[in-house]
Amino acid sequence: MIVCANFKANKTRQETQAYMAVVESFVSANGISDTVIVFPPFTALEHYGRNVLVGVQNAYPVQNGAFTGEIALEQLEEFGIETILIGHSERRHILGETQESIAEKFRFFAERGFAIVYCVGEPLEVREEGNDALMEYIDKQFEGIDLKYPDLIIAYEPVWAIGTGLTPSLRDIELIHGALRAKTSAPLLYGGSVKVDNAREIMALDNVEGVLVGSGALSASDFCSMIEQASELNTKKGE
Repeated sequence: MIVCANFKANKTRQETQAYMAVVESFVSANGISDTVIVFPPFTALEHYGRNVLVGVQNAYPVQNGAFTGEIALEQLEEFGIETILIGHSERRHILGETQESIAEKFRFFAERGFAIVYCVGEPLEVREEGNDALMEYIDKQFEGIDLKYPDLIIAYEPVWAIGTGLTPSLRDIELIHGALRAKTSAPLLYGGSVKVDNAREIMALDNVEGVLVGSGALSASDFCSMIEQASELNTKKGE
C-alpha cells in the first residue's frame, strides 16, 4: 500500500516538524512496511527521518533560473527530495496548468529518476455524461505521459470529490480503477474526500493500492490511523 498526505497550502514549518515527528515515530514503532509519503508546503522542507518519504507538491522543470515564484531542481536537491506530485486538479483547474506543461514537467523529473505521483480525474459535468466520456477525458490527461515509467504512481481524484465531502460509490471507484489498470501496471491510488471513516473500505477495493489524502490527513493521528488501516489490509491479504 501507498499512503500519501498532501498538505496543500496548510501548516507552518513548526507544525510540519511536529506532524512528521508523530508519523515517523508511529511508522517506526509499528514496523510499517507500506510506503508513506508526505507532501508539505515548500516552506517546511527539510531533512526528516528515514521512515517517511517527503515529496513536493510542485516544481518548475529546470535546474535553476529566472522563474519568479517557482522552486526548481537545485532547491529540491538541497533537501534530498526525489518525489513529486504532478497534475493535481487544483493546479490544472485553478492555476491553469495545461496538459502540455504538465507533460513537460513529467518528462523533466522522470529523466532525473523522481518518483512521480501523477493525478488524473474528471469534473462533475463529465462524470454526468457517462463512463465513456469520463474515460475519454482521463485519456487526454495521459497525453505525453509515459505510463511505463518505472517510478510512476497514478492517483485517481474525481475533481468534484476533492474537499467536498462527496465521494463516488465504492463500485464506481472500483470500475474506474479497473479501467486504469487495463492501461498501466503502475500502483493506483484513490483521492478525493478520503478520511479515517472511509479509507479502509476504499483501500480494500480491487486495484486500489493506496490513497492520496488532503484535508483528511492534516491531523497526524488521523493519518496514522489510515497508515494502520493499510497495514492491516496488507496482513489480511497475505493470510
